[in-house]
Amino acid sequence: MKIKHLFFDLDHTLWDFNKNAHETLTELYHELSLSDYFPSFTEFYTKYIEVNESLWDLYRKKLITKDSLRTIRFSQTFEYFDLHNVALAETLGNEYVRRGPYKSNLFPSCHEVLTDLKSRYHLHIITNGFEEVQAVKMKSSNLNQYFKEIITSEKAGVTKPHPQIFEYALTITGAKATESIMIGDNFEVDCLGAENHGIRAVYFNPEKTIQNKKVSYEIAHLKELLDCFSM
Repeated sequence: MKIKHLFFDLDHTLWDFNKNAHETLTELYHELSLSDYFPSFTEFYTKYIEVNESLWDLYRKKLITKDSLRTIRFSQTFEYFDLHNVALAETLGNEYVRRGPYKSNLFPSCHEVLTDLKSRYHLHIITNGFEEVQAVKMKSSNLNQYFKEIITSEKAGVTKPHPQIFEYALTITGAKATESIMIGDNFEVDCLGAENHGIRAVYFNPEKTIQNKKVSYEIAHLKELLDCFSM
C-alpha cells in the first residue's frame, strides 16, 4: 500500500538533543561556577547524559514521574561526584528546563528533507517529551510548519513503545498502519514499538550502532529518507 503518513520522533531524530543539551549545560556550568565542584565539564556532562537516559527509561516504564525526573537527574549526577547540594541541583535543573528548549540545533539537512517530504506525505510528530517543552522546541526550531499533528505521550496517556500511543496517533491522524512509517532514533522505543503495531519503521542511526534485530529501514543521515521508501 502506498505510504501517505510519516511519523517522526523529535529528540535525537530531528532536534539534536545532545548538541542542544551540551550548549545549555556549558553555559550553566560557567554561570553557576560548577567548575568549583567537578573535575571538568566533560566528566560532569558525560555522567549527566548517563543518568538522564537511565531516568528516562524509568519514566517510560511509569516508575517515576515527570517532576521526579526533572528534579533528581542533576542531584544524582552531583552525588556521583560526592556533591550533596539540593539547592544547586534544583537551580541547575530549573534553569536547564527553562533555557534548553530554546536551543535550535537540528540534525544536518533537517529543513531541506522535511520540505521535500511535506510535498509528498502528511507529516506528524510522536514524542515522549513533555508537552510544554516540546512545543517550545518546535517553535524555536521553526519545525511547526511541516507537521499536521503533534502527538505527545501526555496527550496519549502512555509513552512509546506502548501500542496505545501508536493507535492514538493513527486515530488522530486518520491514518492506517499499512500506509504509515515511523522514523526514530530509539530502536526499542520508536522502531520496534511501531513495527509491533504494524507500522513500518525507519531506524535513524547516525552512530551506526549494531542491533540484534532488524526493522524495515535504517539510515545514518536524514537525507537518506528522500529515497528510503519511495520505491
